[in-house]
Amino acid sequence: MSLIEEGFNAEARKHNYFSTSDYLRRKTNDTALELGYGGVGMMCNEDFIVGLQEGLEAEVGEASALIMYQCGLEWGKLDMQRFEERIQKEFGRPMRSMNVHFMLETWWWPLSAAGWGSWHVDMNRIRQGYIVVDLNESAVAKSLDILGKPVCHLYAGLLAGSMGSLVRNELSGIEIQCYAMGEDRCRFLLGSQKRVDAAEFWLNEGAQANEILSKFES
Repeated sequence: MSLIEEGFNAEARKHNYFSTSDYLRRKTNDTALELGYGGVGMMCNEDFIVGLQEGLEAEVGEASALIMYQCGLEWGKLDMQRFEERIQKEFGRPMRSMNVHFMLETWWWPLSAAGWGSWHVDMNRIRQGYIVVDLNESAVAKSLDILGKPVCHLYAGLLAGSMGSLVRNELSGIEIQCYAMGEDRCRFLLGSQKRVDAAEFWLNEGAQANEILSKFES
């Protein structure tokens, strides 16, 4: 990861980032990272992610998935709230008055620069009551072995929290396809708790992601 030591120039900030050095700066004489829009981050490697996952499972068992999900949920809500304030300052107009795809990519790009992967949001099914998100290079799944089950509970919470804040409605999230299941990417379904419960049931019955989505369309 390439980091720059110069301070950020607030007047020259890009709305969409194209390199890590546009977003992250190592704080002088510190191991923390200063983020481009304020706040502090930290560098961690795969060992940290594996240790966090395995340590939490050792302490609380299957409840670790719910804890990670709840952490992501609160993170997503707070991050979208901060983003809404940032957009108003940068563009001088409300976030919801902007093109939704431009707005979502602007929100996600700092996360991508920080190593959280790239994504694609499918809003075409929103009238049917759900959103589908594909994620490449999940920081969690890529750090773990092929386990045959979804492991990106933090992402599921992050996406549910952020998208729920965006549409001003409580959303739940579930990962229905994961790199840790041997797939080439992770896939998430966001919708009502009833819909997520149904997706979880079909997933536990062995249904594939496309089969689950087709059940909602029938």
